[in-house]
Amino acid sequence: MAHEVRRPRVLVIGQGAREHAIVWKLAQSASRPELYAAPGNPGMAAWAEIAPIAASDHGALIRFCQDKGIDLVVVGPEQPLAEGLADALAEAGIAVFGPSREAAQIEASKAFSKRVMAEAGVPTARHRTFSDVEEARAYVREQGAPIVVKADGLAAGKGVVVAETVAEAEAALEEMLVGGRFGASGRRVVIEEFMRGVELSLMYFVDAHTAVPMLPARDFKRLLDGDRGPNTGGMGAFSPVPRVTQDVIDRVTGEIVRPTIARLREMGILYRGVLYAGLMLTDDGPKVVEFNCRFGDPETEVVLPLFAGDLFEVMWAVAHDRLQPDMIAWRQDAAVCVVMASTGYPATAETGVPIELPGALPEGVTVFHAGTRLGEGGRLETAGGRVLTVAAVGEDVPAALHRAYAAVSSIRFSGAQYRRDIAHNWQS
Repeated sequence: MAHEVRRPRVLVIGQGAREHAIVWKLAQSASRPELYAAPGNPGMAAWAEIAPIAASDHGALIRFCQDKGIDLVVVGPEQPLAEGLADALAEAGIAVFGPSREAAQIEASKAFSKRVMAEAGVPTARHRTFSDVEEARAYVREQGAPIVVKADGLAAGKGVVVAETVAEAEAALEEMLVGGRFGASGRRVVIEEFMRGVELSLMYFVDAHTAVPMLPARDFKRLLDGDRGPNTGGMGAFSPVPRVTQDVIDRVTGEIVRPTIARLREMGILYRGVLYAGLMLTDDGPKVVEFNCRFGDPETEVVLPLFAGDLFEVMWAVAHDRLQPDMIAWRQDAAVCVVMASTGYPATAETGVPIELPGALPEGVTVFHAGTRLGEGGRLETAGGRVLTVAAVGEDVPAALHRAYAAVSSIRFSGAQYRRDIAHNWQS
C-alpha cells in the first residue's frame, strides 16, 4: 500500500465573512488542506475544525499551531497583524500569510501611510495630521467643506467621516480628539481634501519580490441606499468593475503599488501578504484613499468566488517568497454580495436574534457568516453588526445581482437591514 503524503494543515485566524470566504476557497485546493479556524464562526464549521481561541491570544495560537503541526497560518483581520501576530508566528518557526507589525502600519497608522506615500511619490489626497483639536478646527475652517476626517489608527472601518459641512467636520474632531470615540486610534487625526471621482478597490498578492493584482472591485461603505447614512465596514460589493481596464490596473501597479513596496523595502520593511489599495479614479488619474494590510471585507466575498487558481498554492508561495504571476487566474464571470446587518448597526448591534436560512440556495450563491453564533439548542443566531454576506456569481453583474437579492429575500432574522441598491453604479 502506497504511503500517503500528509495533507498540509492550515489555520485561518478570524471570525468574519472574509475569513469564511478564505476557508471556503482554501477547501477547494488540490492539496486538500486540513483546515482550522480560530475563533471561527458556525459557517466555517462545514470546512474547518473550530478552535475557540481569540485572535489576540498570540501565545495560545502558537501553542495550538505547535500541538496540531500547523504548516501555514493565514491571518485575516488587521488588528492581530497590527499587534504583531505574524512576527510572533515567524519567531516560532511557523509559516504565515500576512505582513509583519511594521508592514501593517500601512493600515494601522494613516500618518505613517501618508509619510510612506509622500516619500515614494505616490499620488494621494492633500492632508495634514493633528493631535490638537483647536489646531485641527482652525485647519478645517481654513480649508472649508467637503473635507475628510480620519482617525489615525484602526477603527474597524468606521473611523472615516466625509464631512459635507465645516460643522460636521468639527463635530467629528470633537468626537475623536476630545470625546475619545475611537480610543487611542483617534488621539491623532488625518484631515484630507475631498477627492472627486469613482472609487475602486484593488488588492494585490505580495511577497518579497512580486506583486500580482487581483480583480478590481467596488464596495459600498454607507449604510443606506443612495450612499447615505454613516460609514460602515461595508454593505456590499461587486467585481469586476467594467470601466477599469488593464491599462488602469497597470497604472496603479506602476505608479502606486510598486513604489510603495519599494519605499517600505528601503525602510527595511519586507511586505508579505495582501496589500489592499482603496483608490479614487480622478480626472488626474488614480489616487490612494487608503491602504489596508489584509483582504478587504466585503470585497473578498466577491473576488475569491471568481478566483480560478489554487489559493493554498498562492498563500504558501507568498509566505515563502515564491509567488509567480501565472499562479493567478480568474473566471470570466461577475460576482455581487449583499451584507445583511443587525438592527442598530453600525452604532450598536442587536444579538441573540434567531436566523432562518433556506434549506437550499439558488445556483451560484454562497452565504458567508460574519456575526453569527450557535445559541441554545444549536440554534443559529445573530452575534454582531454585520451578520451574513450573501454572495452570488453570474455571467455578468446584473445576473449575479439578481441571484444575490433572490437569496437575501429567502433569509430571515428580525430587524435585518441591508441596502437594496448594491451595484447600482456597476457601469460607471
